[in-house]
Amino acid sequence: MTTTFDKREEGFEKKFAHDEELRFKASARRNKLLGMWAAEKMGLTGAPAEAYAKEVVMAEFEAGDHDIFKKIRKDFDGKNLAISDQDIRRVMDELMTQAIAQVKASG
Repeated sequence: MTTTFDKREEGFEKKFAHDEELRFKASARRNKLLGMWAAEKMGLTGAPAEAYAKEVVMAEFEAGDHDIFKKIRKDFDGKNLAISDQDIRRVMDELMTQAIAQVKASG
């Protein structure tokens, strides 16, 4: 016999799973957008830009947000680009907001 408590618990579990899926999709989308932004800053276009964006997406699967930042910082430094840490983090935040909105709109 299911109780109101059981139904409520099940509802919370479904919401948690949905929120985690949304977070995962938004994070992956943000990382691709971030990779394309960074590629553009480094003068990459077309297939090389897409390949770089995939590297950024894969970096999160391996390590997380901090390592994505470190990868982009290192790559920018390697190209002698004068883009501050604050600018990179600001773009990361802006693109996460954009990615969340896109994911919510698409599904």
